[in-house]
Formats: sequence, structure tokens, C-alpha cells
Amino acid sequence: MDAREMKIKAAAVALGFVEDGMRLGIGTGSTAEEFVRLLAEKVAGGFKVQGVPTSERTARLCLELGVPLKSLDELPELDLTVDGADEVDSALRLVKGGGGALLREKIVASASERMIVIADETKLVETLGKFPLPVEVNPFGLAATRIAVEKAAARLGLSGEIRLRQSGDGVFVTDGGHYILDASFGRIPDAEALSDALHAIPGVVEHGLFIGLADAAVIAGAEGATVIEAEG
Repeated sequence: MDAREMKIKAAAVALGFVEDGMRLGIGTGSTAEEFVRLLAEKVAGGFKVQGVPTSERTARLCLELGVPLKSLDELPELDLTVDGADEVDSALRLVKGGGGALLREKIVASASERMIVIADETKLVETLGKFPLPVEVNPFGLAATRIAVEKAAARLGLSGEIRLRQSGDGVFVTDGGHYILDASFGRIPDAEALSDALHAIPGVVEHGLFIGLADAAVIAGAEGATVIEAEG
């Protein structure tokens, strides 16, 4: 299977967890979009769901394909969220935010009874950190926040380039009006400690470490898909 075929396989397995009538959080990114396409086929056949998108990009695709949507204010409690990830470890800790929707993704996942991650086998890692960690920040005080992030990382023995994400000719701006710092720390041996340290910085709106949110991950490879369940 090529990369897209693996994404479709993971999305198809995750769709099996979706029940008729569910309130469903719908993720962002290329793998999540394959899930939306498969979901739309079921909806066209009479399957009932109410979807809450994690980004404007996902909302546009859902509307285009006929997946019914609600806002999170209309559906503040969800049954299930299905979303992709940039990295997944064996404890189902995640790095997310490559698509720039990490804040809304985390809010939606936190409002859900369960979260299922869909990814191809290249996203499964022994230790998080190969993929740059997205840190969503307030534009006000950007330089001060960047320095605070560097110092917090250094206290944990982490270092590496921290770049302001760009898009086209300017700075990338999230759906919430924030900027993203992509932090290339390399291996992150204590994701929980880094999460706490970043959350303590006033200019940090959110970060891409998703810890304790995923209940299962569907990992697709050349031989098929494997479901990894959270322990406990």
C-alpha cells in the first residue's frame, strides 16, 4: 500500500467505531480527510451523525460532502472524536498540530467520551520528538514567549531550533488568530513535564502534546491495520 492507501485503511477501521446517531468530533489533516470521505458515503446511505469539525478546513470538506455539522457550543459533549496525529507512541501520547489546528483539536478531543487516532505506520514512534512540536502562542509578546519556551525546554535538557511557522509570504495564523512556534527538540523523554512547563508560560495558548486523551490508535501498514488500545 502507498501512503494514501494506508490512510484510507486506518480511516475505514476507525469508521467501524462510529455508531448511528453519534455526536462526532472530526479531526483535521490528510488522514482525517480520508475519514470524512468514507463517513460521507455512509451518511449518503442514511447513516445519522452530528459532526463537530476541528478546523475551518475540515468544516468546508464536510459541508462539500454532505456531512451534517454542529458547533461545539451546540453539542458541548461528544461521543467520539476521530483525528490524525503527527506522532504516536506506545502509550498513546501524541504530537499533533502539523496542520495548525491543535487548539481546536484538543478542545474537541477533551469534550469527547473517547478519542480514536488514525495514522499510518510512519507516525508510530518509540519516543516523541522527531516531528517538531507545535506550540500555539499569542501574537502579543511573541519574542518574550519564544525566550520563555527556550528556557523551559532548557531546564528539561531540551534544545533545538524554534521557528515561527510561515505560510506563503507571511506568518501562519491559526483559526483562532494565533501564531505557531515549531520547536525541534528531538527526543522528548518526559512529555508530561514538558507539557506542564509549556502550560505555565502565559503567552502559550496550547501545545501539540496530547497526553491522556487518546483511547485507541488505528495504525495502518503494508500488511493492514492494527488497533492499539490505551492501558487501563
